[in-house]
Amino acid sequence: MSLRTRTRAITTTAALATAATAALTLSAAAPVSASTAAGTTTAAGTAAAATVPWSASHDNASAAGDRWLANGKLVVDGTLSNTGTGCYSVWTRFVHDWVVMPYTKHAEICGAGSVDFTATKSYTYTVTGTLRVCRGTTDTTDCGQSVGITHWPIG
Repeated sequence: MSLRTRTRAITTTAALATAATAALTLSAAAPVSASTAAGTTTAAGTAAAATVPWSASHDNASAAGDRWLANGKLVVDGTLSNTGTGCYSVWTRFVHDWVVMPYTKHAEICGAGSVDFTATKSYTYTVTGTLRVCRGTTDTTDCGQSVGITHWPIG
């Protein structure tokens, strides 16, 4: 099955589940929900995207969260935490059709604590991306291992 066929099948399944759920009316009952391959659809017809966890670290700092696709965008949501002194930051880098883009900083923290962040990026199947935690807030010269944020579980 090709990726295009699989995407259409998931989209069609989600649309049918939404239509079936919206047509169903129960009185004095809890809201009805239907699970789909693309996430969960509620009686109100809103779809929650399937999320994939991610994590990265470097020295005293770590970052973790979830990522998902929504309306043609990759959404990376997480928390950067530091257990020691010094400054750390979270950076992403994307490749579009073999063109390597520069690093983009999404969060920074100096000293112990944590900070939440959300990053979005236009996404197509020809985009690949990585995320890394780095020491300092100005560049990516001292960083932990990059983690992929555009690979998807097959299921």
